[in-house]
Amino acid sequence: MQGQIVKIVSNLYTVSNEQGRFSCHSRGKFRNDKITPLVGDYVKFDEKECYILEILPRKNSLVRPFVSNVDQGLIVTSVKHPDFSSNLLDKLIVTLEQHQIEPILCFSKWDLLSEEETKEMETICDYYKKIGYPVVKNTELEKIKSLLNGKTTVFTGQTGAGKSSLMNKLDSNLSLETGEISEALGRGKHTTRHVELMEMYGGKVLDTPGFSSLDFQGVEKEEIRDAFIEFQNYPCPFRDCMHQFERECEVKKNVENGNILSSRYENYIKFLNPKR
Repeated sequence: MQGQIVKIVSNLYTVSNEQGRFSCHSRGKFRNDKITPLVGDYVKFDEKECYILEILPRKNSLVRPFVSNVDQGLIVTSVKHPDFSSNLLDKLIVTLEQHQIEPILCFSKWDLLSEEETKEMETICDYYKKIGYPVVKNTELEKIKSLLNGKTTVFTGQTGAGKSSLMNKLDSNLSLETGEISEALGRGKHTTRHVELMEMYGGKVLDTPGFSSLDFQGVEKEEIRDAFIEFQNYPCPFRDCMHQFERECEVKKNVENGNILSSRYENYIKFLNPKR
């Protein structure tokens, strides 16, 4: 029998198909072969013995959070309390781009901004829209619902940004636990303790534990470069240009003249040189 892993708690895997839900264990051979079953995996399983027998080929997979077969990632990003982090947002975008997952940017807590801060954030949002990313506010519930239809979406973003709160607003039956922001640290508490795949508005969504840092260990610099999609609009004389030290670099020229958001380029350089 085949099904999809929709929840993992400890060593128990909930597998779902048209016949229902089955609580399964994984075979020891997965450990021996260093294979980790993930939420989102399509699997073959023994419904009588309740053992997962085989993990079917994945469309893609993420390491943090541990999920697979994702179409799009809804990045919930706070603009205040915790403060907006362009660095973390761009890290998440690059991570999704590397795995052929379409990023959707969802900004929360606009009501906490001053008039001047609102103008600054609107400029930033307009830029991300211009380069091709869907951008929504967490209050635009109908728009978000339409984006979920027919897709498997991972909800992710900085801790305390309001991922679980947004999902509760989208579906009040979920009653997902939410947490307060730590005044001392300016970060939210981790309220999502496991990953679960749920059906919502004609699609499937994944609520994942929040996190506040990422790294690109093992990622080629060319992969980071290519994940900054707007760079492709400004072809350089040399195809292998890394847009860092090279002369006649069109990307650097367009950062200087304002066509490329300076924070995006600064984050790109930081990602290329994490130890600087």
